[in-house]
Amino acid sequence: MSSVYFLWIAGKSQPGKGSLIPIEDPSTGKVFAGCHSASQEDVDAAVSAGNLAYKSGVWSRASRHHRADILEKCATLLTEALPELIDLEVKQTGRVIREMKAQVPSLVRWFKYYASLLRVEDRSVLPTSGKLHNFTERLPLGVVVQITSFNHPLLIAVKKLAPALAAGNSVILKPSELTPLTSLLLGKILKEAGIPDGVFSVLPGQGSTTGQYLVTHPLVRKVDITGSTNAGKAIGKVAGSNLCRYTAELGGKAPLIVFEDADIDVAVNGIAFGSYIASGQTCVASTRIIVQNRIFDQAIQKLKAKVESITCRIGAPTNPDSMMGPLISQNQLERVQHLVDESVHQGNLIPLIGGRRLTSKSPLDGFDLSTGYFYEPTVLVPGKKNPTDALIWRREAFGPVVVVLGFDTEEGAISLANDTEFGLGAAIWTTNLSRAFRISQMIEAGIVWVNTHHRNDPSSPWGGAKPASGVGSENGVDAYNSYTTTKSTIINYAPCEESLETDDWFGLASQNVRYG
Repeated sequence: MSSVYFLWIAGKSQPGKGSLIPIEDPSTGKVFAGCHSASQEDVDAAVSAGNLAYKSGVWSRASRHHRADILEKCATLLTEALPELIDLEVKQTGRVIREMKAQVPSLVRWFKYYASLLRVEDRSVLPTSGKLHNFTERLPLGVVVQITSFNHPLLIAVKKLAPALAAGNSVILKPSELTPLTSLLLGKILKEAGIPDGVFSVLPGQGSTTGQYLVTHPLVRKVDITGSTNAGKAIGKVAGSNLCRYTAELGGKAPLIVFEDADIDVAVNGIAFGSYIASGQTCVASTRIIVQNRIFDQAIQKLKAKVESITCRIGAPTNPDSMMGPLISQNQLERVQHLVDESVHQGNLIPLIGGRRLTSKSPLDGFDLSTGYFYEPTVLVPGKKNPTDALIWRREAFGPVVVVLGFDTEEGAISLANDTEFGLGAAIWTTNLSRAFRISQMIEAGIVWVNTHHRNDPSSPWGGAKPASGVGSENGVDAYNSYTTTKSTIINYAPCEESLETDDWFGLASQNVRYG
C-alpha cells in the first residue's frame, strides 16, 4: 500500500476515526492505497462545521456574483489538476485512459453552467391583488449530503456539487468506498478556489456506517444519492422519516431500438458505445437491444464483428489504445457471470459472442488480464425459451452484456422497450423523423436519445420516469431549484390613510376590511 488518504473536513485533511479502507486496482486485483473512513464522531464534526458555516452566511448569504466567481475559479483549477485526476481515476476505477481523457475534462462545464445560472436567474414578481408587492427568491437549504457511486466518481460528484454550491448550501460528499480518492482531491481544489472552510467536506466510508450516520443526522436538510434501486429505497425511507428533501438517481435497463430504415453501421457503433463504455457500468447502458426483424441477422453479424474488434484490443487501462477496462470488483464480476450463466442455463438466451471472464494475456499489449476483473463484451440472443423471462433481461447487471431481440411492428418494439421496472434512459435509431418523434413519446423513460446515446450536458435534465430509476432530476435549472427553498416576501405599499381604512379588522367602524 503506497499511499494513505485522510478525510477532508472543514477545509482540512484529517485522519478519520473509522477503519482503514483498502483501495484496489480492478485491473490487477491489488491494493494500491488506503483511505480513512468516517466514524460517527467524524460525521458529527463535519455536519456541525457545515451548519456553522451555513448559519454564518459566509457562503449561504454571499452575493450570487461572488459565488459565481468562485465556481468559475473551481472550473479553472479543476482544469489545471486534470492530469493528476485522470491518472488516479484510471487507477481506482480501472476504466481505460481514453475514456477518462474524454470524460474528466468535460466536468468543468458544470461549474461554468451554474456560475452562469447564478448571474442570470430571474426573481419573480407575482400578480398579487391590492397594493402589495410580492416577490420570491430562492434560498439555500443548509447542510446537504451527497452519496455517489463507483462508476463515475468525479462526474457524479461534480454534477451534484455544482448546483448545491451555487445555491449556497454546505455540502458533505460521501463517495463510494471503492473509488473515494479523486473526490478527496476535490477538497483541496475547491478550498484553493475560495470555497470557505466548512462549506465542503468529503467523508469516505461504508454505506452501512458512514452513510447511515449522515442520512440520519437531524441537521441534514437534503440527501442526494446515485446508486442502486435497493439503496435508494432504504435511504429514501430514512430521508422521509426526517422530512428532508430527497433526490435519487438509481437503476436502469435502457432499451435501444433499431428500425429497418436506420443506417446499420451507425446504429452498431451507437450500440457499442451505449453498451460497452465504462465496461457497461453505467445507469443508462443500452443493455436491451431491440432490432427490427428484417435487418436482425445483418445487425447482429455487424455487432458481433464490432465486439470482436473491442475484445482483441482490451489491455492495460493506462494504454491509450485499450478499448475497455475491467469490472470494478470480484463481487461485480461474479454478479455479471451469474446473470449470464443463469439465463443461458435456463435456455432463455444463448451467447452469440462472449460470456466469459478474460483470463489470458492481452493480444494488444501482453497485459495479464487474469489478475483483474475483465469480462468479455458479450452479446446474447434468444434461445429455446422465452428470452424476456431471462434474469438478465429483467435485472441491472452493470456489466458489458447486451440482449438482442427482434420485433416486427412499432407496437412490438414499444412493448419490449417498456417491459421493465426501470425508466431512466432509452435510444431510438431511425431516419424517419415522424417515427422518431412518435416512438419517443411512447417510451417510458426520463431521457430518450434519437440516433445517439449517452449524451449529457449540464443544462439537460437527467432523471427517471419510473420509481425504480429514481426520484427527481439532475442537471439544469431543476437541479439548482431542488437545492433551494422558495421564500415569498409581500410588501404593502398602500398609504397609511388607506391602511387605516381597510386593514383595521377589529375597528369600531362597519366598513368592509380586507381578508387575505
